[in-house]
Amino acid sequence: MTVEELSLDLLKELISIPSFSREEDKTADAIYTFLEQHGVKAERQGNNVWARNQHFNSELPTILLNSHHDTVKPNAGYTIDPFTPTIKDGKLYGLGSNDAGGCLVSLIATFLYFYPQQNLKYNFILAATAEEEISGTNGLESILPLLGEIDFAIVGEPTQMHLAIAEKGLLVLDCVAHGKAGHAAREEGVNAIYEAIPDIEWFRNYKFEKVSDTLGPIKMSVTVVQAGSQHNVVPDTCKFTVDVRVTDSYTLEEVLDTVKQHVKATVTPRSVRLQPSGIPISHPIVQAGLALGRNTYGSPTTSDQALLRVPSVKLGPGDSARSHTADEYIELQELEEGIQLYIQMLEKVV
Repeated sequence: MTVEELSLDLLKELISIPSFSREEDKTADAIYTFLEQHGVKAERQGNNVWARNQHFNSELPTILLNSHHDTVKPNAGYTIDPFTPTIKDGKLYGLGSNDAGGCLVSLIATFLYFYPQQNLKYNFILAATAEEEISGTNGLESILPLLGEIDFAIVGEPTQMHLAIAEKGLLVLDCVAHGKAGHAAREEGVNAIYEAIPDIEWFRNYKFEKVSDTLGPIKMSVTVVQAGSQHNVVPDTCKFTVDVRVTDSYTLEEVLDTVKQHVKATVTPRSVRLQPSGIPISHPIVQAGLALGRNTYGSPTTSDQALLRVPSVKLGPGDSARSHTADEYIELQELEEGIQLYIQMLEKVV
């Protein structure tokens, strides 16, 4: 059986097993078993499975090959059973086929190709991880300390095998503007909604000075506003939420400091975990992709790449436009191309 056929069979098996975020134990079982059956000593913590190449040498630099095996819940518009892998017109349909099962099985195939090789310039670590779809703390982040030092990473997400060399980080801010309650019929109180308006306008109009070459400007959007309890009471608080997509020109902490300097409201970040990330265009893996005719771009969406503090590229078969859609699919040709291109790129490096 060819490596492409093995990958297709594994992907079919993964599609057939429900693996919603935090419920990926059965797909973790399947991946662990698959690796063991192919002579790979795998390790597991929670629903995360990882393995090192056969001739792992702690004195060498290490490449991480990572993708996730959790999925979102099926889109309401599905016309087929999302858990029945179905091949039709050169396409494999099923939940998680595109995001990110195709990437994961292609990276597993790539890992198996390099697994027994000696005299490589790099080690390989394969990590099939959980909770990516919810940015959970029990996924890749939880096992990074167990993987040791990593020099660069390939994060498998559907990019049509083009190279996302930068990815926006995510900063969600919960803001509270303060006023003083009073009766709406009298001249009393301080309306917290009016206090919030200048801050909301600042978020709407402020332009950060540095603009990323790959990701453009930082984007801030006020997305939720909550205030008041009844029509005749001047509200004493106005709460609003801001979605901030941060480029590789700033850290989340730098953006947060700028916000606090400019607005009156109390500002609380939900997290500073999902940092912007990327890799220099001069990096050997990027140059290898360019030599094979691939393009580079900046990605506005977040992935587990945001949890890595090393150079990383987001790269994989499939198309992100299909992710989370009804009747999700990946083309069989995309799977074959994904495996071939992963291997060809890495051979130029290792």
